[in-house]
Amino acid sequence: MRKLMVLLAAAVAVVLAGCVSAPVTSPRPSPGVTGSSGSPSPSLAAGECDYIADDNAAKPVELPPMTGVPHTGTAEVTLDTEAGSLVITLDREAVPCTVNSFVSLTEQGFYDQTECHRMADTGIFILQCGDPTGTGTGGPGYSFADEGGPDMSYPAGTVAMANSGPDTNGSQFFFLVRDTPFPPDYTVFGHLDEESLAVLVALVQRGHDGSYDDGSGRPNPPIVIDKATLTQESDETPSSSPTADSSGR
Repeated sequence: MRKLMVLLAAAVAVVLAGCVSAPVTSPRPSPGVTGSSGSPSPSLAAGECDYIADDNAAKPVELPPMTGVPHTGTAEVTLDTEAGSLVITLDREAVPCTVNSFVSLTEQGFYDQTECHRMADTGIFILQCGDPTGTGTGGPGYSFADEGGPDMSYPAGTVAMANSGPDTNGSQFFFLVRDTPFPPDYTVFGHLDEESLAVLVALVQRGHDGSYDDGSGRPNPPIVIDKATLTQESDETPSSSPTADSSGR
């Protein structure tokens, strides 16, 4: 069985002891396996990415382009939900291979009609999505290296990759509903605007079923990405991410 995609490093589990546990053997999506901050292989030139196929895709897709990858400017992807749209500004300059993958999956319809499978609202404040199987174990049939670095942070409105260890990024990602003190182990690739953050907060305020052992659960009622669309490309350098207080407002 494929490793479950996870969000929370062991160090954070210690800090948040009593709030969110970190079972590493849970049969359900849960935190517990540490990720690793890093960067693409130094042998890759600008405009090149490496995606390693594993022939275990949750939904048939082609590998993203590995050459001629844009590495400046931004892209914008809009996720439509029943409560409104989540508009994500993606930073190609900071994490080109991550954005390239997300855009490729978007354009291939990978995220359409997918249910976000996990929500946590104690200790950590996230909504995790990106698995068409809705189980937390599904991916795109390939993996790729971590990007970013030690300065990554996770305020409300951040969008970052979930992983099951170093360099295991795939299709799963998570939204930060409130500021959360993660270590820089999860590649930050985008941010929501203020209006989209308000939509996200409204979605998660409906609650979850508490079905996972760590106190998190499946959103209840379900949160579904009806359609993901690449809505804009720009050569401009991204502006600073929107700020929000720790309440997610």
